[in-house]
Amino acid sequence: MPLTHSLPRSFPPRKTQPSTRPASGRYFGPSPLLLSGRGKMWNFQSLLDASGVTLEGGGARRGEGRPSRTELKPRSLQPQIGILCPVCDAQVDLPMGGVKALTIDHLAVNDVMLESLRGEGQGLVCDLCNDREVEKRCQTCKANLCHFCCQAHRRQKKTTYHTMVDLKDLKAYSRIGKPILCPAHPAEELRLFCELCDQPVCRDCVVGEHREHPYDFTSNVIHKHGDSVRELLKDTQPHVEALEEALAQIKGTNSALQERVEAVAADVRTFSEGYIKAIEEHRDKLLKQLEDIRVQKENSLQLQKAQLEQLLADMRTGVEFTQHLLTSGSDLEILITKGVVVERLTKLNQVEYSVHPGVNNKICFFPQGKAGLCRGYEVYGTINTKEVDPTKCVLQGEDLHRAREKQPATFTLLCKDAAGDSMGRGGDNIQVAVVPKDKKDSPVRTMVHDNKDGTYYISYTPKEAGVYTVWVCIKEQHVQGSPFTVTVRKRHRPHPGVFHCCTLCSSGGQKTAHCACGGTMPGGYLGCGHGHKGHPGRPHWSCCGKFTEKSECMWTGGQGAPRSLLRTVAL
Repeated sequence: MPLTHSLPRSFPPRKTQPSTRPASGRYFGPSPLLLSGRGKMWNFQSLLDASGVTLEGGGARRGEGRPSRTELKPRSLQPQIGILCPVCDAQVDLPMGGVKALTIDHLAVNDVMLESLRGEGQGLVCDLCNDREVEKRCQTCKANLCHFCCQAHRRQKKTTYHTMVDLKDLKAYSRIGKPILCPAHPAEELRLFCELCDQPVCRDCVVGEHREHPYDFTSNVIHKHGDSVRELLKDTQPHVEALEEALAQIKGTNSALQERVEAVAADVRTFSEGYIKAIEEHRDKLLKQLEDIRVQKENSLQLQKAQLEQLLADMRTGVEFTQHLLTSGSDLEILITKGVVVERLTKLNQVEYSVHPGVNNKICFFPQGKAGLCRGYEVYGTINTKEVDPTKCVLQGEDLHRAREKQPATFTLLCKDAAGDSMGRGGDNIQVAVVPKDKKDSPVRTMVHDNKDGTYYISYTPKEAGVYTVWVCIKEQHVQGSPFTVTVRKRHRPHPGVFHCCTLCSSGGQKTAHCACGGTMPGGYLGCGHGHKGHPGRPHWSCCGKFTEKSECMWTGGQGAPRSLLRTVAL
């Protein structure tokens, strides 16, 4: 049962409680340090200094100067100060007591002391005099003592029989920690546990601040609180396993990602290297083709040049001989030589030749032109020496000479070269104009779509009915058939009737239903029927009798004429 009002009888009196405080009154307990499980020790004060936070009188504030009386605030109103852990980046809220009020990691202190002992005790000083190096340790008081203090410890009656152990013999120990003392009463050990405040307390605490609080020995309550911690640990461990599994999956995924990235990078390099080789090979082919074109054109020009030079020499010879004969020869000499001269000059005048070069310098490169496959890769870029000839170009399409108002009209321009061959590529400057004949200042907007194969899709939408003039030019020259006129009629008139095989079928056997085809059936049926008089023998419109389903209605009845299924036209 927890004790609430009086101390247990077995608890030793305060005057017989051994103290580890030196005669000077100084206490050499563990300093306020944050000790991590990774073997690193961090001083909170250094973290506070780095954050610009200073501590005075057990409290924390920012800045260097001491706060004035007007700046003091109640504890409940003072801002909470937090410090980031240098190991896990978790925020540690600094209590109102400052760094000294932080919970001490006694396990970490024990580990630090063990590490110091294993290092030949370097850095450890006596807990009593705080001056000399440690040689022995009192296992009863849990105090590290130098040689002088050890002798003094043995001379005192109260500590004569305490067990002393050499420092080197402690290296195999797993725990050599000091007794945990009460921070409020440094001379008392924490042997009790306050159930109400949920914290360890000393004998002086239960008669002071924790008066009338339920408490008990730590050895009696450790099972209950230890079991609760174990249950919480049991609930936490699956999360650890799940996180470890998740991290393993992430590691595996990362490894697979790296492998996949390397494989894709290898594919990219292989593809790019092959593509580069294909492009270089295609480049060499284009350059060779260009060189062949140059040689061919130069040979043609040289041949034409030689032919014209020979013809010019023959012409000059004939002209000079004839002029000399006419100016220097006698009448008889002229008449005798006339036949030869006339025959020669006649032959020279009949020789056909062109005053223009037989070839031109039109050589174009089209980067977007498809050049087929090279090493299995699609390559682009073609060289074209063809030049469009407007007089050879052809206009095609059903809407060349007819159109409907407010409906798109289209036709196609097929570009050809001087030999009449299709250009096979686009890029030419096509100029199209559609102008009403009576409103030449109101041209219709036109659209030209380059099909990239030597054909161009041209469309326009006339706003009104009438006659329009269409110009199609290339390089400011009219193409073959341009300009031409287009008759724009009013909008397409829909059929008010039905497209049927006969009136008997479409009307459901009604006798009064009519049809524009004029057919009738015996028995009082006013409409047509299969195999009966007047039936055209194929599907047709009941309103106008036309045989084409997608056509314009030719019915000319008035606005008040009935258009129902029974009587679609006025007969």
